[in-house]
Amino acid sequence: LLPRIDQPAYSLSYANRRRVEIARALALKPRLLLLDEPTAGMNPTETAGMQALVAELKAEGLTILLIEHKLEMVMRLSDRVIVMDEGKKIAEGPGEEVRGDPKVIEAYLGHGLSATAEQESAA
Repeated sequence: LLPRIDQPAYSLSYANRRRVEIARALALKPRLLLLDEPTAGMNPTETAGMQALVAELKAEGLTILLIEHKLEMVMRLSDRVIVMDEGKKIAEGPGEEVRGDPKVIEAYLGHGLSATAEQESAA
Protein backbone atom coordinates (compact mmCIF):
# COMPACT_ATOMS: atom_id res chain seq x y z
CA LEU A 1 0.00 0.00 0.00
CA LEU A 2 2.96 2.38 0.37
CA PRO A 3 2.85 3.55 -3.27
CA ARG A 4 -0.75 4.65 -2.61
CA ILE A 5 -0.12 6.38 0.74
CA ASP A 6 -1.52 9.71 -0.45
CA GLN A 7 -4.68 8.23 -1.97
CA PRO A 8 -7.91 8.22 0.03
CA ALA A 9 -9.12 4.71 0.86
CA TYR A 10 -12.31 5.12 -1.21
CA SER A 11 -10.21 5.59 -4.37
CA LEU A 12 -8.30 2.31 -3.95
CA SER A 13 -9.07 -0.90 -5.81
CA TYR A 14 -11.27 -3.44 -4.08
CA ALA A 15 -8.28 -5.64 -3.18
CA ASN A 16 -6.37 -2.69 -1.74
CA ARG A 17 -9.39 -1.61 0.31
CA ARG A 18 -9.41 -5.11 1.81
CA ARG A 19 -5.70 -4.69 2.65
CA VAL A 20 -6.52 -1.39 4.37
CA GLU A 21 -9.23 -3.14 6.41
CA ILE A 22 -6.72 -5.77 7.54
CA ALA A 23 -4.12 -3.10 8.32
CA ARG A 24 -6.66 -1.26 10.48
CA ALA A 25 -7.41 -4.48 12.37
CA LEU A 26 -3.70 -5.20 12.82
CA ALA A 27 -3.12 -1.71 14.21
CA LEU A 28 -5.05 -2.86 17.29
CA LYS A 29 -2.48 -5.65 17.81
CA PRO A 30 -5.06 -8.44 18.06
CA ARG A 31 -4.27 -11.84 19.55
CA LEU A 32 -6.80 -13.34 17.12
CA LEU A 33 -7.54 -11.97 13.63
CA LEU A 34 -10.98 -12.84 12.27
CA LEU A 35 -11.16 -12.87 8.46
CA ASP A 36 -14.55 -13.44 6.85
CA GLU A 37 -14.21 -14.17 3.13
CA PRO A 38 -11.14 -11.94 2.66
CA THR A 39 -10.92 -12.86 -1.04
CA ALA A 40 -14.61 -12.55 -1.95
CA GLY A 41 -14.92 -10.82 -5.31
CA MET A 42 -11.20 -10.98 -6.03
CA ASN A 43 -9.64 -12.27 -9.23
CA PRO A 44 -6.97 -15.03 -9.08
CA THR A 45 -4.07 -12.56 -8.90
CA GLU A 46 -5.66 -10.58 -6.08
CA THR A 47 -6.56 -13.82 -4.30
CA ALA A 48 -2.94 -15.00 -4.51
CA GLY A 49 -1.78 -11.69 -3.02
CA MET A 50 -4.23 -11.96 -0.14
CA GLN A 51 -3.22 -15.58 0.45
CA ALA A 52 0.42 -14.50 0.64
CA LEU A 53 -0.47 -11.76 3.12
CA VAL A 54 -2.40 -14.16 5.36
CA ALA A 55 0.45 -16.70 5.14
CA GLU A 56 2.91 -13.99 6.19
CA LEU A 57 0.75 -13.01 9.18
CA LYS A 58 0.48 -16.67 10.17
CA ALA A 59 4.27 -17.10 9.86
CA GLU A 60 4.70 -14.14 12.22
CA GLY A 61 2.73 -16.10 14.82
CA LEU A 62 -0.67 -14.43 14.54
CA THR A 63 -3.65 -16.70 15.20
CA ILE A 64 -6.19 -16.37 12.40
CA LEU A 65 -9.77 -17.56 12.13
CA LEU A 66 -10.46 -17.74 8.40
CA ILE A 67 -13.92 -18.15 6.93
CA GLU A 68 -13.42 -18.81 3.23
CA HIS A 69 -15.03 -20.76 0.40
CA LYS A 70 -11.90 -20.96 -1.75
CA LEU A 71 -10.89 -24.42 -0.59
CA GLU A 72 -7.38 -24.46 -2.03
CA MET A 73 -6.60 -21.33 -0.03
CA VAL A 74 -8.09 -22.89 3.10
CA MET A 75 -6.06 -26.07 2.64
CA ARG A 76 -2.80 -24.16 2.10
CA LEU A 77 -3.21 -21.83 5.06
CA SER A 78 -4.95 -23.89 7.73
CA ASP A 79 -3.52 -26.11 10.42
CA ARG A 80 -7.00 -27.23 11.38
CA VAL A 81 -10.24 -27.03 9.39
CA ILE A 82 -13.80 -27.03 10.66
CA VAL A 83 -16.50 -27.67 8.07
CA MET A 84 -20.04 -26.53 8.68
CA ASP A 85 -23.22 -27.38 6.82
CA GLU A 86 -26.45 -25.54 7.54
CA GLY A 87 -24.99 -24.13 10.75
CA LYS A 88 -23.81 -27.48 12.13
CA LYS A 89 -20.25 -28.74 12.41
CA ILE A 90 -19.87 -31.85 10.26
CA ALA A 91 -16.10 -32.34 10.34
CA GLU A 92 -12.97 -31.09 12.07
CA GLY A 93 -9.28 -31.87 11.75
CA PRO A 94 -6.32 -31.50 9.42
CA GLY A 95 -7.26 -30.30 5.94
CA GLU A 96 -6.48 -33.50 4.07
CA GLU A 97 -8.45 -35.56 6.57
CA VAL A 98 -11.46 -33.24 6.42
CA ARG A 99 -11.34 -33.03 2.61
CA GLY A 100 -11.89 -36.79 2.36
CA ASP A 101 -14.64 -36.99 4.96
CA PRO A 102 -17.78 -38.52 3.38
CA LYS A 103 -20.04 -36.00 5.18
CA VAL A 104 -18.05 -33.11 3.71
CA ILE A 105 -18.12 -34.60 0.23
CA GLU A 106 -21.86 -35.21 0.52
CA ALA A 107 -22.58 -31.68 1.78
CA TYR A 108 -20.49 -29.86 -0.79
CA LEU A 109 -20.40 -32.13 -3.83
CA GLY A 110 -23.66 -34.08 -3.63
CA HIS A 111 -24.73 -37.69 -3.18
CA GLY A 112 -23.50 -39.10 -6.50
CA LEU A 113 -19.99 -37.78 -6.03
CA SER A 114 -19.93 -38.94 -2.42
CA ALA A 115 -20.41 -42.57 -3.48
CA THR A 116 -17.65 -42.22 -6.09
CA ALA A 117 -15.27 -40.78 -3.50
CA GLU A 118 -16.05 -43.60 -1.07
CA GLN A 119 -15.32 -46.19 -3.78
CA GLU A 120 -12.01 -44.51 -4.62
CA SER A 121 -10.91 -44.35 -0.99
CA ALA A 122 -11.76 -48.06 -0.52
CA ALA A 123 -9.58 -49.01 -3.51
